[in-house]
This record gives sequence, C-alpha cells and structure tokens, in this order.
Amino acid sequence: MKHMTRLWIAVVVVLSMLPARAEITLQAVARDTTIDVRPLNSWQRFNQKVDRFTSTKGFQMTYVGVPLVVAGVATIPGRERFRQLRNDYVPKFKYEYDNYLQYAPAVVMLGLKGFGVESRSSWGRMLVSDAFSAAIMATVVNTIKYTAHVQRPDGSNYKSFPSGHTATAFMTAMMLHKEYGDRSPWYSISAFTVAAVTGVSRQLNNRHWVSDVLAGAGIGILSTELGYYLADLIFKDKGLNFDPTYYPLLEKPSFVGLYMGFSSGLGGINLGNGMKLNTGIGSRIGVEGAYFFNKYIGCGGLATVSNIPVSLNTRPDAALEPVDEGRVMAGAYLQYPCSSRWSVGCKALAGYNYIPSNALNCESIEFGRNSFVWSTGVSIGYMMKRNFGARFFCDYTSALVSYSLLPSQELGIAVARSGHSAIHALTWGASANILF
Repeated sequence: MKHMTRLWIAVVVVLSMLPARAEITLQAVARDTTIDVRPLNSWQRFNQKVDRFTSTKGFQMTYVGVPLVVAGVATIPGRERFRQLRNDYVPKFKYEYDNYLQYAPAVVMLGLKGFGVESRSSWGRMLVSDAFSAAIMATVVNTIKYTAHVQRPDGSNYKSFPSGHTATAFMTAMMLHKEYGDRSPWYSISAFTVAAVTGVSRQLNNRHWVSDVLAGAGIGILSTELGYYLADLIFKDKGLNFDPTYYPLLEKPSFVGLYMGFSSGLGGINLGNGMKLNTGIGSRIGVEGAYFFNKYIGCGGLATVSNIPVSLNTRPDAALEPVDEGRVMAGAYLQYPCSSRWSVGCKALAGYNYIPSNALNCESIEFGRNSFVWSTGVSIGYMMKRNFGARFFCDYTSALVSYSLLPSQELGIAVARSGHSAIHALTWGASANILF
C-alpha cells in the first residue's frame, strides 16, 4: 500500500507539470479510461492546422483590421451604388451627433477607470497604450487623406478617404474592448455598436463613401492593436492587473448583425410585348439575425433595403431611376461547423416585399407596392471572438410584382396594359455579427 501511495503521488506530480492542453489528463488516469491514440485523418489535421494558425499572435492582431481595409479598397468602384441607397431613402439626413459619438467608448473607459472599476491595465500603462494607438491612427489616416486626395460625396473637399471619424470610433471601441472586454462581453458589444453607428452616420450625412468607412474602421482597429502591442513590449508584466481571460467559443452560433452586399438582377424584368428592364449591379444593406437551438438548426430573419439600376431595352437612353425595394423575411437557418471557428451555412426565408410607387421616377411605368418574396442562400462563417463573428454570403431572392404601363411616345408604349413579372436578384457580400 505504501508503494502504491508513492506511485500515485509521483503520477500526480508529473501530470501537474504537463501543459494545460496536454492530451493525457489527470481525470483520464484516475478513471482508468482508455486514451484514444488513433491517428488523425486528413480533415482533422487540416482543421488542427487552421486552428493553430488562427491562434497565433500575428493573426489575432490583424484578422479584423486587415480585411476591413481590403474591403474598403475593394468597394471603391462600387461606392456610388451604396450612396444611391442613401439618396433614395434619406436624402435630407443631416445630423451632427457623429462628431461626438466617436469619442463615446473612450469616455466610458475613462469613466469606469475613474470610478475604480478595475481594467486590464494600470493608469500609466493604459494611457501609454492609448497614446500610441491615437498617434498611429492619426498619422496613418492623415497621411492617406492627403495622399489619396479623394473627394467627399458632398463635394466639400478632397479629404474623404479614409474616414477619420470612423477610425477614431473603432479605435476607442477597441480600447474599451482591450481594457474591459474580459470583465463582460457587453462592454465590447456596446462599444462596437456605437462605432458602427458612427460609421453608418458618416454615410447618411453624405460626408463619406462606404469605402472610406470600411477602411477607417480597419485602420482604427489595427492602430489600437499595434499601440497595445508596443506598450506590452515596454511594460511587460508591469502595470498589468490581470491576464486576458480565455472564454471557450460558443456552442450555439446565434447572431445579430449588419448585412451589406452588392445586388444584381438576374435575367431582367419582363414587361411583355418584347419590353424588358435590363438590370445592373446595385447595393443591399440591412440587419440579419438568427437564434440557434443547437449547433445546426435555428430560425431568424432579415430586413433590408436595396436598389437595382435598370434600363429599358427599347429605349436604353431613357433616364430611369433604380428599382428600390424594402424586404422583411423570416425562416430557417442551418449551419455545419467545419472547425472550432469556421462553419458553412444555408437558409430559406419568405416574407414581404415593398416597392415605392415612384420607384423608376417615371409616370409611364409603375410597380405595385406590395408583393411576396422568398430567398435562399449559402454562407461561410468565421467566429472571431467568443462574441464576434463574420459571414460571407451569396443569397438568391425572387419576388412576383405587379406593374402598370401607360401610353408613352418617349418610351415606345402604344397601349396601356398591366401584368405581373418576377424580379430575381443575387446578392453577395459580408455581415459583421454579434454572437450570443
């Protein structure tokens, strides 16, 4: 018995020295269970490599900011399509709250610190980290502004790209996330919600293009990541109140987030007697959310506004406004986890489609306002953090709408008539999501 006791103590000591992620655990030995030593298959090895790469310091610092900057540059050719949405729905929007909202996360962070709520860093370490972040952000934003020389959508000056307000908002949101995100995810969720509202408001105020806002958000996040990295190199463990807490990734991928993409009509809109509205590439933006009952099955909905440029095949020179649509849909969501962070998904939705009567700004062609719409789509999801994720999607929608045509010599309509036509569209883009 004495020898068995000594052996058990020796085993416990050895196991306590193993890394936290060692595959042989004390529980396995204590229960005399069989340890699975079967070799991993190729898919499991691939997932293991992906998870290992996405856990590196370099990836964790850049996986949000860099894609946002790339997206900002990539959307420059299509930026006018998103501005058209603003001009169609809220052309007179003009409020100045975004001038102050950009600083809100920083004010909250300093307020919490001032009232004694413990954060990640001491006062000195936090202020140095934030000073580095602000200096980097200001330098990068202003250097690009004066180099790129992009005109604002309102034509006021040539300092549009990137958005300084958005960069500041996401920088301060990232500061609050760094200092208090490990105390509660709602600090981070609130901060990035405020930052997103600031970015959207800059577009609604006609001060920035969507490309400016996306790039500004990426620069703000990257600046804070780099600022805190430099401070960590200087301070090391000094002034660090607690290490970031590791929270396991969520089992149920329920989400709500901002949906944004390009939308293209498929096959045109048939008006009969050889007349057709040829469709171009427009934009779609909205809010999407779903609640999952388990890892695989959920239900949710999508509300969007969109526009699709059109031209009449019989009179391609006629000046027609885009077809505007507002949609609210609900239905089933499915997803399959490929690894701890990546997943593939699909959905099937149905709901209500609304088209303003003056959609084409043309008295001779008018669409019915109300119709049924259904949609399906596929997506690739990535879980960035426990409470933040992104989805890359491709959605197909179809709506059967009524139309009326009045005689028009200009458009070549000889006889008044009415009928129904299907509007098919394909939307591809990305959504930024809060996970819960």
